[in-house]
Parts: sequence; structure tokens; C-alpha cells
Amino acid sequence: MTSLTHPGAAAVSSPAASFLPRLLRDLRMALAIGVVAAVMITLVVGRPETLYEQLLYSCLIAVLGFAIVDSARLLFWPEPSGKRRQWLALTGVSALAAPIAHFTGAQVVGRLLDHNPPGLADYPTLPRLSMVALTFLVLCAGTLLAVHREGLRRAEQEHHAARLRAETIERQALQAQLRLLQAQIEPHMLFNTLANLQGLISLDPERANTMLDHLIQYLRATLGASRSESTTLGEEFAAMEAYLGLMGVRMAERLAYHLDLPPELQQVRLPPMLLQPLVENAIVHGLEPKIDGGTVRISARAHDGLLTIEVADTGLGLDGARAGRAGGGVGVSTTRERLRVLYGELASVMLHPAQPHGTLVRLTLPLETA
Repeated sequence: MTSLTHPGAAAVSSPAASFLPRLLRDLRMALAIGVVAAVMITLVVGRPETLYEQLLYSCLIAVLGFAIVDSARLLFWPEPSGKRRQWLALTGVSALAAPIAHFTGAQVVGRLLDHNPPGLADYPTLPRLSMVALTFLVLCAGTLLAVHREGLRRAEQEHHAARLRAETIERQALQAQLRLLQAQIEPHMLFNTLANLQGLISLDPERANTMLDHLIQYLRATLGASRSESTTLGEEFAAMEAYLGLMGVRMAERLAYHLDLPPELQQVRLPPMLLQPLVENAIVHGLEPKIDGGTVRISARAHDGLLTIEVADTGLGLDGARAGRAGGGVGVSTTRERLRVLYGELASVMLHPAQPHGTLVRLTLPLETA
């Protein structure tokens, strides 16, 4: 059975395991916030020549303060819960981190720029306290933003995991539907052949025996492939050659056939028993009702990552209303439904008038090599 788990689910269920990557990601955000704060302070004071100094002060203070607050958040509250006590605790951590970050940043940048950094005794002033308060507000806003981003990321991961589970379940349901569609093909063909064989037993026992031999060869060529999820194009063409040989016994000289498969396409993968209903349609609806019969041609080619298979006959053909659009009998509709289940809009089955007369069925599906 296909597993419904996904690696993304592990990241959702154990966020504490990714402490360092999450912290570094949030610190990049803190650095961006520091840049914005520096620009705003420069504009407020009206001294653009101090932008470089403000960038150093603001970015270092923001990164230091946020490293303290975010580390506490990721270690003690790794998952965004939105609980009141969590926010009160983070507010308290921000209140402690703001003066520490501001004082440390002022000391480091002051010495780096050969300024006289303020001491602790210089902080009980309105300008210094205002900057500490601004740092506190920036840390609170940054924490809110980080939690919000993590909530969105978590929701996106959960949505992605749920979508993968839904796609897996849908795929399993479609595969079950495909097996039901595939199972409809074999009885339909076998009943027709056995009915003809029953009629030949009394009329022409020798031909009946020959048809039975060809039927056994056909079943040997197809029963194994029909129980698997895919086969090769070479095996599919071999099965169709056996089927056409079987039909040739019934129609004698009224049936001719030609198969054209390039050697490089022998190992291309495709659903099993894909061509049999189309070839059967060509014979039953195109050639058998025609007095002098005709020819069936099966060919394959690859182009631009797509595989195109054509089944053409010189039989009675289509009427104008059905040409070039979805149509056909049970065989064509079953083949179209199988391709829809497997490939969606990437595959198609089209019917066209063949030249000079007859019907052409063209299958297009993604090219899959073994």
C-alpha cells in the first residue's frame, strides 16, 4: 500500500529540531527591520549624512535583541499557540532584551566608529530611554511578524501534506477504476472470439482448430501483460500481431494488416491492452461489414516527449459528424477513459477519416521509457 506520509509532515510535527535554521531565518528578518528603522530615524532627525552610522547601530541592536527574544521563543515556545501567557512571557523577554541589546550595540559600534559610547550612568535620560523604548517596540513587532510568518508557513506545510494525502487517495481510487475498465476489455474480446469459434466448429472444423491455436497464442501473449500495470510497446505490438492473426483466420483473404514500430520505441512503457479494443473496432465496425474487407495498419512514432500511436483501417469509415472529435464505440470510449485516469489532459484519443477511405484513430500520450 502506498504510504500517506510525506517528509514535509516531519518539519511540521517537530519544529524544535530545526532551531538554528529557524533562528537564522528570523535574524535575516531582524536585519531588514534594522535597515528600515535606520532609514526612518535618519529621516526624522533630518541628517542624511548619518545614515551609515544609523545603519550600523540599528542593525546590530535589532539583531542582538531579536537573537535573545527569538531564541527564548524557539526554545520554550517552538510552536505558535497564540496563548496569552506565551505573549506575556515574550513581552517580558523583549523588555529585558531591549536595554541589553541597545547598550551592547552602542558600545560595539561606538568603539568601531571611534565614538565615545555612553555608559550605564548616561541612560537615565529621555533620549536614551526613548531609544530603548523604540527598541522594545521593534522587538515586539518583529516577534509578532515572526510568529505570523511561522503560522503561515505551518499552515502551508499542513495544506501541502493534506493535498499529497488527497492526491495519493485519489490515485489509488483511479487505479482501482482503471483495473475495472481494463477488466472489461478481455471478456468482450473473448466472448466475440468464442462465439465465432463455436460457429466454425460445425461448419469448418479445420479452420476452427486453426483459430483455436491462434487464440491460445494470443492468450499467451496477453494474459501476463493484462495483469500488470504497464507493458512495453514492443509487447503490445506483438499482442496485436497475434490478435490480427486470429482475426485473419476468421476473415481469410478479406483481412490484411501491417505493423510499423521503430526499433527505438520497442521499450517505451504504456498501459497494457491499450490497442486491442481499437484494433477490434477497426475490424468489427470497419472491415467485417465491408464485402471485400480491407487493411489494418498500426504505427507508432515519438515527437517532443509524446508518443503517438495510429490505428488506421480501409473500412467503411466515419460519417462527417463524428470525424475529428471524441466518438466511437465501447472500445474507443474505454481507451479514452483509461488514458484520462492515467494521464489526465496529457493524453487524447481522436478519430479522423482515413485517406482515401476508412477510419484513423490517433492516440497521444506522454513518452515513458523503461
